[in-house]
Amino acid sequence: MSHKKMTMGLIIGNRGFFPGQLAQSGREEMMRVLAQAEIDCVVLGPEESKHGAVETYEEAKRCAALFRKNSDRIDGVIVSLPNFGDERAIADTLRLARLAVPVLVQATPDNAAKMTIAFRRDSFCGKMSACNNLRQYGIPYSLTRLHTESPDSEDFQKDLAWFAAVCRVVNGIRNLRVGSIGARPSAFNTVRYSERLLERYGISTETVDLSEILGRIARLKDDDAGVQGKLADIRKYVTTGGVPDAALIKMAKLGYVIDHWMKSTDVKISAVQCWTAMEEYFGVVPCTIMSMMSNNLLPAACEVDVCGTISMYALALASETPSALLDWNNNYGDDPNKAVCFHCSNLPKHFFQDVRMDFQEIIAGTVGKENTFGTVVGRVKPGAMSFARFSTDDTAGVIRGYVGEGVFTNDPLNTFGGVGVVQIPELQKLLRYICENGFEHHVAANFSITAGAVHEAAVRYMGWPTLWHGN
Repeated sequence: MSHKKMTMGLIIGNRGFFPGQLAQSGREEMMRVLAQAEIDCVVLGPEESKHGAVETYEEAKRCAALFRKNSDRIDGVIVSLPNFGDERAIADTLRLARLAVPVLVQATPDNAAKMTIAFRRDSFCGKMSACNNLRQYGIPYSLTRLHTESPDSEDFQKDLAWFAAVCRVVNGIRNLRVGSIGARPSAFNTVRYSERLLERYGISTETVDLSEILGRIARLKDDDAGVQGKLADIRKYVTTGGVPDAALIKMAKLGYVIDHWMKSTDVKISAVQCWTAMEEYFGVVPCTIMSMMSNNLLPAACEVDVCGTISMYALALASETPSALLDWNNNYGDDPNKAVCFHCSNLPKHFFQDVRMDFQEIIAGTVGKENTFGTVVGRVKPGAMSFARFSTDDTAGVIRGYVGEGVFTNDPLNTFGGVGVVQIPELQKLLRYICENGFEHHVAANFSITAGAVHEAAVRYMGWPTLWHGN
C-alpha cells in the first residue's frame, strides 16, 4: 500500500451579514494549515465565488461541480466555518457533489476581546445549523473533539490527523478485493463468513483453490528469475540460519506465485489456507511469505480468516503501519487485565524486538519438522497498540465488530512462536463481550492509537455496529 498524498475538498461557509473578511482570512488560514500537514485541497477561488466561500445555491453548484471534476482524488471534505455560514448551501454542495466520502465539520472560535459586529463570528451557533441540515439531507459527518477549534491550533491538527485516518479506512475498505487462497480448514468453523454480506458493503472476495497455486508452483524451475528474486527478498527480510535451502526455494516459489496472482486479479489483501494441507502436500508453512506481505501493509491472515485480514487492513489504513492477526490465547498469571497474544507465526517483522525464521513446533508433531520450516518467530516488542475485529453476522444480516486500545508489555514469557503480553483496561469485560457475542478468537493488532478512527469509519460511514471498548 503506497503512502498516497491526501486531498481534501474544502467548503468555506459564509453568511452575508457576518464580516466577509472572516471568510476570506478563514479560507487562507485553512489552506495554509492543510499545506503544512502535506494535504492538498480542492476549493473555490475568490474569482469563482465571494471570498472563495459557499453561500448561495449558485455557489453551491459551482463548488459541487469542482468537487465532481476532482472526485477521483478527493479523500474527504472539510466544512470550515470562519463565521456562521449558510447551512443550506453547505448541504446542497455535498448533495450535488455526490462524493460519498467522510465529512469533517470545523468551526472557528470567537475571540472574547473581539465581539463587535466587525469581528464576531457566531460559528459556535452556525455549526449546529450546518449539522442540522446535513442530518436532514442524510449526509453523514464527523465532528472535531472541541465544538470550536482554530485551524492553526494543536487541537485541530490532531483532529485533522484523525480525520485523515478515518478517510483512509473508509476509502480503503470500499471497493476492496480480498484474496481467499485455499479452503477454510475444516477444524476452524470459527472463521466462517458471508461473502454476500461483504459484497453489500463493496468488499469482493476473489477465491483460488490451493491446488491451483501448487500447480503453478510445480511449473516453476528453481533458477527462474522471479523465484530467485523472491528468494533474495526472503533472505534480506529475516535470518534463515538452519533452514534447508530446499525449503527456502519452496517459500520463494510460493511467494512469487501468490504475488503474481494478486496483481493479476487486483487483490489487495489475502487470507491463506494452512493447517495442514500446505505442510503435508507442499512441505513448508506460508508464514514468512504472509509476514512479508503484512509488513508491506498488504495484510495476510492465516486459516482463511477473510474477516480477520479485513480487520488488519482497517488498522493498517488508519495508522499506515503493519498489522498482525493474533489469537487471544492465554491468561497471564492471575492479572485480570493481561493476556498472552500469540500466533505460530506469520507476524510482520515490524512487531518483533527479536526475530528469526524457524519451524512450526505445533504442526511438526504431525507432519514432521522437515515440512514445517518458514515461521517468523520472536518476542513482540513493547508499545502502545490498537486492536480490532470485524465479522459478518449472518443471522442479523450485518457486519459488526469491536475496537480498543492497550499496550504490549515487557513482562517475561518463555514460550514459542510469535508472542506478546498485552495489558488492556477492563480486559475481563471485553472477553465477556467477545464470548457473549460469538466473536472469533482472532484479533487484529497494530502499534498505534487508532481505535477511534477505525470506530468512526465503521460506525459513521460504513454502518457497522461496533463496540469501542473502554470509551
